[in-house]
Amino acid sequence: MPTPRPLLPVLLAWALALSSPAAAAAADDTGIETARTARHIAPGVRLESYDRLESDRWLRIDELVVDTAGGTGGTGGVRVEYLGGDGPETVAEAAARHDAGPGRRVLGAVNGDFFDIRGSGAPLGPGLRDGRLLHSPAPGTASAPAVGFGPDGRGRILRLGLAGSVTLPGGRVRPLAGFNAARPPAEGFAAYTADWPGAALPAPGGPAVELRGGRVAAPPVREPARRARPAPGTTLLLSRGATATAELAALRPGDAVAVAARPVTGAGPVPWAAVGGREALVVAGVPQDHDGEPNDTAAPRTAVGFSRDGRQVRLVAVDGRQRDSGGLTLTGLGRMMHRLGAYEALNLDGGGSTTLLAGAAGATAPTLENTPSDGTPRPVPNGLVLTAPAGSGRLAGYRVEPLGGVGPDFGRVLRGLTRTLTATGHDAALGPAPGAPSWSAAGGGSVDPAGVFHALRPGSATAYAQRAGVEGVLPLDVLGPPVRLRPTRDRIGLAERGESAGFGLVGYDAQGAAAAVEPRDVTLRFDRSRWNVTGDGRGGFTVSARTARATGMLRATVNATGASAELALGVGLEALPVAALEDAERWTGPGAAAAEGRAGWGLALSVPAPAPAPLPGSAASAAPPRPVPLPELARSVSLWVAGDGSGARPDVRLADAGGAALTLRGPAVDWTGWRRITLPLPPLPERPLTLTGLSASGARGRLVLDAVAAETPPTGPAPAYRTRPDPVVAGAAGVRARPWRFAVGPAVPASARNPDADFVFTGAMERPAFTHRGVRFLPLDTGRATLDGGGLGRMRSLRAALAAAAREPGTGALAVVRQYAPRAVDRKEAALLTRYLGEFRRTTGKRAAVITVGAPRFTAGRSEGVLEVSARRGVRTLFGADAFAVGDWLSVRPG
Repeated sequence: MPTPRPLLPVLLAWALALSSPAAAAAADDTGIETARTARHIAPGVRLESYDRLESDRWLRIDELVVDTAGGTGGTGGVRVEYLGGDGPETVAEAAARHDAGPGRRVLGAVNGDFFDIRGSGAPLGPGLRDGRLLHSPAPGTASAPAVGFGPDGRGRILRLGLAGSVTLPGGRVRPLAGFNAARPPAEGFAAYTADWPGAALPAPGGPAVELRGGRVAAPPVREPARRARPAPGTTLLLSRGATATAELAALRPGDAVAVAARPVTGAGPVPWAAVGGREALVVAGVPQDHDGEPNDTAAPRTAVGFSRDGRQVRLVAVDGRQRDSGGLTLTGLGRMMHRLGAYEALNLDGGGSTTLLAGAAGATAPTLENTPSDGTPRPVPNGLVLTAPAGSGRLAGYRVEPLGGVGPDFGRVLRGLTRTLTATGHDAALGPAPGAPSWSAAGGGSVDPAGVFHALRPGSATAYAQRAGVEGVLPLDVLGPPVRLRPTRDRIGLAERGESAGFGLVGYDAQGAAAAVEPRDVTLRFDRSRWNVTGDGRGGFTVSARTARATGMLRATVNATGASAELALGVGLEALPVAALEDAERWTGPGAAAAEGRAGWGLALSVPAPAPAPLPGSAASAAPPRPVPLPELARSVSLWVAGDGSGARPDVRLADAGGAALTLRGPAVDWTGWRRITLPLPPLPERPLTLTGLSASGARGRLVLDAVAAETPPTGPAPAYRTRPDPVVAGAAGVRARPWRFAVGPAVPASARNPDADFVFTGAMERPAFTHRGVRFLPLDTGRATLDGGGLGRMRSLRAALAAAAREPGTGALAVVRQYAPRAVDRKEAALLTRYLGEFRRTTGKRAAVITVGAPRFTAGRSEGVLEVSARRGVRTLFGADAFAVGDWLSVRPG
């Protein structure tokens, strides 16, 4: 399992790096890394996963780092091989079917070439397996960019083309213009064999003949229908253009016709394996500038990079089109690959195709690591797959993990509760190895024979899986007993009976530290005549509906402490009105006007005639007077459309909770009169969503739209979540008992000299960081949004303050003070702030607090041991402080 990088050394190193102005400028250009995990998959292969905060986006990156020194074409070491070739399928499906060869196993994979997504589904570039040409690049290019791997294991970027010929009766030799290419050539001959990698053969556009054993098997067929790939041993020869068509039409059954096809390179030997790509990202150690090119937009990306000697390979996936990862431009991707050490790098297919699989020690198959932007992996025609020697199968160690071991609570258990542990055996090559372990533990708990850890007392603990001198170890952190419980989802809405959805439970101790709560530790109360709720085998729960329509409530109670939480349930869809369009005259945009609707007013969108190239196509659009919220659990958006048969397409424009745009594209309106259309909502955007506009595009025409609704399960409101007052809340006497005080709120007249406080924070966070009586204060300016440079600036300030406070012996606490600005600070920045302060507290033993000025109401609590106090706007909140006190170091008197 990935192990988080320790925070304190990172902060100190980062602070030292910033002591150089040049280094600080470089950091400004590249953003900051906010998290990293790593794991070895096999000798010479590791997975690196990390998050980054740039000035305008979050990024999530996964990369397989491969040392191919063992040789690609030999029997030992890691190989990078061509994946797929049997038609579009997910990378996981292709990897599961991949024949790694005797004594070898699959370690990981990425998607490969761009492909004819709306046509044949075949790759647009070249492909080689075992040194044999599988398919040539699309006709019209003499050669195409590709990543190739030689018999010695070295990788490189190269150009691959086709050298082919067709020998006709009488010895006439003609060039072969395409071999299993995604599209037939405009002129000449093309051949298709059982290696065809697409879904269905492209439309021939001319005569074709079948060849078997080097001879014509049947008379030529003029304009054959599209068909599946030829059977093994059969070649389908196509022709286009007058000369080639005449020569093919003259062929008769039994005629000898020889087709030859081989790959050629621009320079150097032909590789052993290759997959096509497109844009060069790094050339001879120089990142390439693609500014202004059509594909240079922020998107999910897949790339391959090589060290200068070609021995080290990086297979990289960057998530995109998501709030948690905005993707990269080509130029940005090239710069990143260069920073990672690539001397050469090539862009592969991205967007919804971006997929990366990776294995783990002892795993029998790799699993999905990134988050595809479509919500589910996309079928693709090819990719690159890593294989390695299978290993001895003799047990050499255990990979020990908690069940469902992902997320920030990895390795944590609440006192009095349990955590199921798993032990996966592996051999010396990290391949699978059988052997059930015996369990033991040291420190704050015990492990029963089934591998269930029982948390007995707070502190550190260690779980051991052992067998015949072989051991696996998992450090655990036992927290305090749970005083609060929350489900991972406040509401679950199901569309129909039999559908299911999952949720988990998270418990919090008195310091706000969180850990998963497993099914065995809770009692559930719900209407069993309407719902089934069971453990999911991964530490969570699965809910399914027993009726077609119902609402209800589930209550979970921790057996050990009585902490409880509720979850709203619903099944069945109802169309909830979103925009009736009775205010259509207030919707503004080009081509928009109020019109007669189905019942009352509707919105007319008139699409003008298309503009001449190269200007963009025509469209009509309308924005509402203000954004219109959608129900949070909405499954789809529906609307009535009155069409004129023109083929114009209606679109619904949305924005997610972070402001990212999303468009639901409707069908071409080939009907007249009213028809209701339903557009499913993808699963990934951050809820809630808002309707920001309606539009129509494509063919010239006039559509009238009416009655926008959202199909939503009827769960009702989420249960209220209540917390007990935090012990830091005190009266005037408790605050005065502290050695010194500060205040938050309105300033007092200068003549008053703040008699009850050393200083006052008024909400203007413009002063620099300072230290006062053992507390380092960091005022953070929240005037700029997270992804408008504000988050990057604030996190840099925070990291510098943490590093300074960590090395100052006279500083016992760090207090972050910020203005209330929920629309400026996104949830990821807020979570990162808490995580940094929590890790600072654990690694240094010093205190931390976040004080928010000008909130709508007073709140006080703690998360990960970090005190969090929100002071109500317009009133004065007084704090008493003692940075080195035993127990809490702050006392707060609300205004």
